[in-house]
Amino acid sequence: MEKVDSSLSKCRVCSTTLDKSFSEAMVLGRKVQYFECAICGYVQTEKPTWLEEAYASPINPSDTGIMARNLYNVELVLASLALIGKRKGKVVDYAGGHGFLVRLLRDKGINALWADLYSENLVARGFEYSNDEHVCLVTAFEAFEHFVNPAAEMERLLSIAPSILLTTTLAPRPTPQPSDWWYYGLEHGQHIGFYRLETLEYLAKKFNLNLLTNGSTTHMFTAKKYSRFAWKILRIIARLSPKLLVVGLNSKTWSDNRTLAKQKGNV
Repeated sequence: MEKVDSSLSKCRVCSTTLDKSFSEAMVLGRKVQYFECAICGYVQTEKPTWLEEAYASPINPSDTGIMARNLYNVELVLASLALIGKRKGKVVDYAGGHGFLVRLLRDKGINALWADLYSENLVARGFEYSNDEHVCLVTAFEAFEHFVNPAAEMERLLSIAPSILLTTTLAPRPTPQPSDWWYYGLEHGQHIGFYRLETLEYLAKKFNLNLLTNGSTTHMFTAKKYSRFAWKILRIIARLSPKLLVVGLNSKTWSDNRTLAKQKGNV
């Protein structure tokens, strides 16, 4: 096949030379090429030069599922902390948006902290992550498809915690055209890379990690090896009887209120 221009020729995950783009689409008024890596399966846009425009608003207006997703993510965190035996450990929500998940987790009794390079922390103020804290789990929900350099972002995540819990929808086979799959996000331009199971396996091997996955949307990288079956059962428990996974934990709703009020000098 014809090779593309050298500025577009390397896979952003494994650096393999890419063949000619399989498709193109209009993204924010510009024609964008899409490529698929034959080695790691990563589906990616050309070099994304439109991100400043795409992130004029960090939360894209078409993301109507943001609140339901955060409620679901609470269950994922509860199940995953139970799996690694760290229910009372610290969790950092990377790319934490406006802080909804951090606040929901703290209300459950989880010591969650917020981190985001682009969004404003609106509802979890006072509970931002600082680099000197010991963290057992870092979450990256609906973030990996935004990463320009996934391997570099993995390094950053692993510098925070040894376990990474993420959600991203795996690309189907055969690879859909941009107009045939909603997850490309053509209307907002923020989704620039799409993973397959072999892509995640490549990253796990690169960083000497173990991979847990439900095969479609939910995935976890861990330094230690854990049972996929146990993780599945814990996720079911978290969905059907979440109170079982917060036994012994105390909601931080009121204690956070008192802490923040004291910092403001109101008590």
